[in-house]
Amino acid sequence: MNQLATWLSEANVISVMTGAGVSTESGIPDFRSSQGLWTEDLSRTEVMSRSYFERNPKSFWRYFKDIFQTKLSTGHQPNKGHSFLRELESMGKEVHIFTQNVDGLHQKAGSRHVYNMHGSIQSAECPKCKTSYGLDYIHEEEVPRCSALIGNGRRCDFILKPDVVLFGDTVQHMEEIYHTVDRSELLLVMGTSLEVYPVNQIPKDFRYRGNKKMVLINREPTRMDHVFDLVIHASIGETLEQAEEKMKHEDSG
Repeated sequence: MNQLATWLSEANVISVMTGAGVSTESGIPDFRSSQGLWTEDLSRTEVMSRSYFERNPKSFWRYFKDIFQTKLSTGHQPNKGHSFLRELESMGKEVHIFTQNVDGLHQKAGSRHVYNMHGSIQSAECPKCKTSYGLDYIHEEEVPRCSALIGNGRRCDFILKPDVVLFGDTVQHMEEIYHTVDRSELLLVMGTSLEVYPVNQIPKDFRYRGNKKMVLINREPTRMDHVFDLVIHASIGETLEQAEEKMKHEDSG
């Protein structure tokens, strides 16, 4: 913990990668952990794919709202993991957050530089006319359709696509993350099993980019623990709370 606090204090530019484990402490299920929903029914990987959406958009939306029912709720609040990253910014540090989560809690916590690598559950877009809609509109109908007016005053009526990266889609912000890690002194990875390509390649690449520090905080061991300088298997919120106390103690000392 002392080492984590020291590295956080010393770093001016920090790249952060976050996964589902950050949001579980806000009550949002982790679909990929050993006890997550994804392990219960592997067909969900197929259902949440671009090809399935294009073949069966009506059925897709029913599955989508069932699988993400808690994430579609607006009742979840940021936890210590989210707020700590915002507090680092308040200390004058440049913090860039690359998140695999789609719940928008980093933005809700007030972080300024957030990159949604897997998109966002907060909105949807019409594939035909590109009109965008918010979460309230998505809730109105079981299968949300575009209400934009087109020729002759008719509604577009095309079935919307949620602004999340589905299986088969391209992960977003890969160019930004490589540019940012080049400038960072510390890579902090939290709440991810590092199983998803190509995001799981980032720590390996960071390892060979000079004298930089790498930290992983995750409840369960991962197959990439050996890549990091420091690995902590514990609660993210509790870990960061302890690190924050030590940082304050160092400042006061």
